[in-house]
Amino acid sequence: MKILKTSLETLDEKVIDEAIEVLSNGGVVLYPTDTVYGLGANIFNNDAVRRVFEIKQRSLLKPLSILVSDIRAIDLVARVSIHQKEIINDYLPGPYTFILKKENVVPRVITSGSTYVGVRVPNNTISRRLASLFPITTTSANISDEEVLSNPTEILEQLDCDVDLVIDVGDLKSNHASMIVDLSKTVPKIIRR
Repeated sequence: MKILKTSLETLDEKVIDEAIEVLSNGGVVLYPTDTVYGLGANIFNNDAVRRVFEIKQRSLLKPLSILVSDIRAIDLVARVSIHQKEIINDYLPGPYTFILKKENVVPRVITSGSTYVGVRVPNNTISRRLASLFPITTTSANISDEEVLSNPTEILEQLDCDVDLVIDVGDLKSNHASMIVDLSKTVPKIIRR
C-alpha cells in the first residue's frame, strides 16, 4: 500500500496520475470526496469492484454507486430525461447521489442486477479527476454498517486491509455520506438524507 499526501487546495498532478494508473491496473484507491473518503475502482474491472465489496465486507446484493468526472459524463452510464437533467444541473457537482436508469455498459456487479444505478459528481476536484478516463466506484470507506470516519489513518485501521493507494488530504470536515435522491420515478424521492 502506498500513501500519497496532498491537499484539497493545491492539487498535485503526480498524485492524480499515479492514482489513475493504479485504477487502470485494477487497483483500489482510498480517495477524498466532498463528503467522506471513498473506495474507488474502475467500474469495468469486475475483480477490482469485487475487492471493494470485500474490503467493505458488503453484500454483493447491495449495489455500489458510480462517480463520473462531470455532468456530461452521466450520459455514459445512465439514461437521463430532460426533466432529470434540469434537477441534476441544479445540484451537481455536489454532495448528492442520483438514482437513474442505468445504461447497458454498467456491469451487473455494480448494480447487483438492478436496472438502476446511483451516480455522483462530487464538488471535489481530486475525485472527479480520478474518473477522467473511466467511471469509478464511489462508496464510503468503512466496513458496512460501521461508523464512517473522516481520517485516512483511522479508516485504514477500521478496514484492517491494504488498499493499493491512499490519497491523504488529512481530516475531512464531513463524515456524512451524500444525500441519495431517487430520480427513477415521476416524483423525486429522498432515500437517504
